[in-house]
Amino acid sequence: MASVIFEERVEVPLGLTGLADFRRWSVSPDFPETGRIDFLAGTIEVDMSPEDIFCHGVLKAEVAAVLQRRIKDHTLGLLLIDSTRVVCEQAQLSVEPDIVFVSHASLREGRVRLVPKASGEPGRFVEIDGPPDIVVEIVSDTSVEKDTVRLPQAYHAAGVREFWLLDARVRPATFRIQRWTPAGFVPVAGVEGRQWSEPLGCGYRLESRGNSLGGQDFDLVEG
Repeated sequence: MASVIFEERVEVPLGLTGLADFRRWSVSPDFPETGRIDFLAGTIEVDMSPEDIFCHGVLKAEVAAVLQRRIKDHTLGLLLIDSTRVVCEQAQLSVEPDIVFVSHASLREGRVRLVPKASGEPGRFVEIDGPPDIVVEIVSDTSVEKDTVRLPQAYHAAGVREFWLLDARVRPATFRIQRWTPAGFVPVAGVEGRQWSEPLGCGYRLESRGNSLGGQDFDLVEG
């Protein structure tokens, strides 16, 4: 089968004709182990750029740590980071968000299901099928339009309850929680910088400050 090679590192088969083909490729041994490769409404988007340490990596670690503590303490569901593939057939979507939260209620009620590995081994899963309760994306230099336009549109079409968008390329870093409505995602009302998350039942604000290394440190504050 013919293929296209991106940046001499990612080989995409030309025979992929839709989401079903992409899903088969994404779980095959031929799928790249690094980089972010998403399927958005018929388009395959490849990003092999390394994450910026402070604008992306440190911020993602802070958000994930704070959310995981609440989710674990209150037995709310699953928090997943990087390389967790979210699929939604109705939105023609297969992506690996920065952070994903799936509630036990969504799994129990069948809005979301965990897709088992082809081997059928108990407790082994490779995809989330259906709309997560929360998707978090952090804006990167190489994917500004994707993070701020194409992904929000796709997540809305999929029925994601909340979309969190953070951008630490600016100072102070920006943080916005957006809630699903029939007309599109709508920013939640903020009170003294705090934005309320319905799926987590808690308010959040993001604090950022410069550090001695020239980057930024972050605190995602609950309350």
